[in-house]
Amino acid sequence: MPAPSIHLVCGSTGAGKTTYATELAERLAGVRFSIDDWMSALFWMDAPEPLDPVWSMARVERCNGQIWRTAADVAGRGVPCVLDLGFSTVEQRARFLRLAAEANLTVRLHYLEAPAQERWRRVLARNAQAGEAGRLPFAVTREMFDFVEGLFEAPTAEEMGAADGVRVTL
Repeated sequence: MPAPSIHLVCGSTGAGKTTYATELAERLAGVRFSIDDWMSALFWMDAPEPLDPVWSMARVERCNGQIWRTAADVAGRGVPCVLDLGFSTVEQRARFLRLAAEANLTVRLHYLEAPAQERWRRVLARNAQAGEAGRLPFAVTREMFDFVEGLFEAPTAEEMGAADGVRVTL
């Protein structure tokens, strides 16, 4: 099997996706695309207070579309791409696997695991740095954390097999 050209980094809130994706891109001499970076640069400054999930998700989907188009172009030129988009649902992961197949790109799914208690501890530490360069401009509340926990669908063994998956415990 050829070396993966697209790497999907998957995990729930606080799993360490961005740190892992940054290190992976460096190791592969690839390009990292992070939804947090794109949303921070393009939309968070205009976010409604309180944060509206419908408003947020519409913009996340727009960013995901443009990230995919750019990453597919870059990967098609032989540069590995690491997508740090959360990939919280089976449907989202399947959509990107389909897109990669249509573009004749190989994929590897990296599933990051950590106990919820540890991930919440990491979120609290990250919240203390909210708004600093390279950080989200807002704190993740317990309600937000729990909401994502309820939505997150861990990859099955079958999904991991189909996506040349790697399970990482942090």
